[in-house]
Amino acid sequence: MASFANEVKREIASAVTDKDKRYACLYGVILFCRNINGNCISFTTESMEFSALFRRITQSVFKKSVTVSEDITEKKNGGNIYSLSADNAEMILQKYNIDMSRREINLRHVVTNSLSSFLAGIFLICGSISDPNREYHLEFTLPDENLFEALHSVLLSIGIDGRKTERKGQTVLYIKDSENIEDFLTFIGAQQSTIDIMNIKIYKDVRNKANRIANCDSANIDKVIAAASKQTEDIEFLIRCNLFETLSAELRETAELRLENPEMTLQEIGEMLSKPIGRSGVMRRFKIISQIADELRTELKGG
Repeated sequence: MASFANEVKREIASAVTDKDKRYACLYGVILFCRNINGNCISFTTESMEFSALFRRITQSVFKKSVTVSEDITEKKNGGNIYSLSADNAEMILQKYNIDMSRREINLRHVVTNSLSSFLAGIFLICGSISDPNREYHLEFTLPDENLFEALHSVLLSIGIDGRKTERKGQTVLYIKDSENIEDFLTFIGAQQSTIDIMNIKIYKDVRNKANRIANCDSANIDKVIAAASKQTEDIEFLIRCNLFETLSAELRETAELRLENPEMTLQEIGEMLSKPIGRSGVMRRFKIISQIADELRTELKGG
């Protein structure tokens, strides 16, 4: 079963279509690629769609002047790892005016309608996203610390804020706000993934509300049982002390209904009385019975 991250990459890979988008996407991939040395640019991915996209857009931008090679390794869980390399790294870097000593984003390579593809390329090469069933977290593990401010600025320009952290000596830009993640995925062409996250959020919200209701109901049931138990104890105490018959007819009728129906709520007992009364009226009667029983207990202790 494909991971959520691979599903996102599959979706955005299919959104890179025209010439400008292919050019901008490849720029994002190359600029944020970690392994650039000598004459080779290389990376590893678990996404078959990204592997195919990289070969396709490289061929589109550089024609036959750059060759892309691929090795496929099968993982233990049945998936594949795609190791790709593009030769003639020097020419590629010159094409995009990339200075390896200080990497910077040059938006001259990104026309207005292809900014989404540029960001898609960055996500494809160094981005990851957690399964939204577990948590909302999207991040970019950057190959150069200098790229953080530039990428952060580009994201802010489309209304998305990111945070910075360090992990294992690497700079990471991360986004944890679910709405920002949804906006980013929508912008780079992963609309279905956005819908999936929104559906998961709705499900989580409904489930949490159901749990709160269930917990509330459980707490209420516990309170009803505890109250009924105390009421029954008071009534039985008065019976043992031969004082039950001294109660008024209304109190005796209410008490008898409690003894016969220990599981009933106050509302239900009130409805069963010969002259029905509300919940608060039943509660007042049991309070009177409780006061009489408590006063008798105190007298017996004192005696």
